[in-house]
Amino acid sequence: MIIRCYGARGSIPVSGREYLRYGGDTSCFEIRSRDDDIIILDAGSGIRRLGNNLLRENRFDYTLFLTHSHWDHILGFPFFKPIYDPRTSISIRGCTEAQGDLRKLLARAMTGPYFPVDFDSLAATITYEDDCVLSYHVGPIEVWPIHLSHPNGGQGYKLVEDGKTFVFLTDNELGYRHRGGLPPEAYVEFARGADLLIHDAEYTPEEYQRSRSWGHSTYLAALEVAIRARVRCFGLYHHNQDRDDAGVDRILAHCQEIVADQDVALEVLAVSQDMAMVL
Repeated sequence: MIIRCYGARGSIPVSGREYLRYGGDTSCFEIRSRDDDIIILDAGSGIRRLGNNLLRENRFDYTLFLTHSHWDHILGFPFFKPIYDPRTSISIRGCTEAQGDLRKLLARAMTGPYFPVDFDSLAATITYEDDCVLSYHVGPIEVWPIHLSHPNGGQGYKLVEDGKTFVFLTDNELGYRHRGGLPPEAYVEFARGADLLIHDAEYTPEEYQRSRSWGHSTYLAALEVAIRARVRCFGLYHHNQDRDDAGVDRILAHCQEIVADQDVALEVLAVSQDMAMVL
């Protein structure tokens, strides 16, 4: 399983010299199976660059899993160039309980006066699977969803191939239980023994005092899940739009100090939009 990140920022894309190392694009991952199946997680602004790369490769068949329908996770979809190519076939998957009707939510984002190209004019073949199923198969990868604790709902995902596990839990508030969300213990069990856990870590404890119930976790709460779940590698994700590279570095260093003090066998990293990993 090859995992590539195309966007690690939260809430809104940002730009500037202070964001160069971790990037300014919002949520998007590409996963390749051992058979070279293509899975996309989220359609934030990072999916624009991913689409350009896929067209250069002449790849036109993908499965897109959406975590939820907040702007920063779908705003890149209208700029994903493969949807304007008739050779493209996309299966979009999610759960109506968490996201609503998938076609309607994407079409709504492309209606006037907000966007000049109508959704019905897209040239790609797009299918939708929005039943709330126990798991999906994409080639040799099995994908398990879990409800997130987030305003308006959402889904996280666990991807398993050949005994290797990647867990993606963005926009998940561990300190406040939203409707449909689960207690922290459920996310610990969901991530148990994963090779890679990427989790929402948007806030410092001080910031969380004024943003509780907004749908995001502190980096300390996310780190605790990673430690308790005994994952091999933990990635800090959904970096706050106002947090520059130096600020992310400080959070990362603090997490690494905690892990060292507790003598835990855990690698901690801060996800950047150019990160690539092989499991």
